[in-house]
Amino acid sequence: MSGTTFYIVDVFAERKYAGNQLAVVLDGQRFTTEEMQRIAKEMNYSETTFVMSEEPADGAFPVRIFTPEEELPFAGHPTLGTAYIIQKEILRQRVSTVTLQLGVGPITVSFTYNGDEPDKLSMRQNEPSFGPVYDHRLFAEMLSLEIDDVDQLLPVETVSTGVPAVVIPINSLPALKTCKVNAELYWKFTENSMAKMLLAFCREPQEEGNDLHMRVFVDYFGIPEDPATGSAAGDLTGYLLKHGLYGDAFRLRAEQGYSIGRPSILELGGTKEVNRFRIDVGGRCFLVAKGELL
Repeated sequence: MSGTTFYIVDVFAERKYAGNQLAVVLDGQRFTTEEMQRIAKEMNYSETTFVMSEEPADGAFPVRIFTPEEELPFAGHPTLGTAYIIQKEILRQRVSTVTLQLGVGPITVSFTYNGDEPDKLSMRQNEPSFGPVYDHRLFAEMLSLEIDDVDQLLPVETVSTGVPAVVIPINSLPALKTCKVNAELYWKFTENSMAKMLLAFCREPQEEGNDLHMRVFVDYFGIPEDPATGSAAGDLTGYLLKHGLYGDAFRLRAEQGYSIGRPSILELGGTKEVNRFRIDVGGRCFLVAKGELL
């Protein structure tokens, strides 16, 4: 494997050593699926991506995404972080967009710049689909909350823009901070549900200048809580549009990862048109390290 370069990137980070970490491996065609899975497990980040070719096919770079446990068709922060590395280390020039060919299809990432350096990246996500609506009490118990901590005026609902999440509206920031997953109830629920992520949010930010606070629990994928989740943020954006919480068009700053010491900022853009939702999720990336697989 000598000569195979990898990068460590902080995604949805306002500064280095915040946000969600990602390992990006170039020259992915050198590896079998089994080898890629083993490398992802060794990296032990929430996801590791493999750029399968440094030459795009039909305008898109083929990319595969792995958690330490399995391959995913789509995930948000790996999409942004991989596009960032493609721009900086493969293309090495200012471009307005980079398109990745993922398991769910092509996803285009847009760039803005501060001088020659990428400033913010944003991805257009797929149209949201909406699934089952659940009893509030079940998820209050699953998150070790009182029933009154869950907003009874809004549904607990499954939403997906590629990876489904159960969206749970919480009444206050103090309640959201106390959430703790009841493992027995969680695993019983995920046995029969396509949604493995629990996204709890409230419209009370911790820091001035932000709009809402979110926590995403993902025990199924090998980590208890995710510091920044682009796919879940897309799900939340679809939920906010459907239920009109911020009108038919908005741009919001969502906090995530504060409870685990990896403060992250995700920018949610939503527009509701006739029979169509437009969803964009973005943020900043920072290159932290570069290495070589031995």
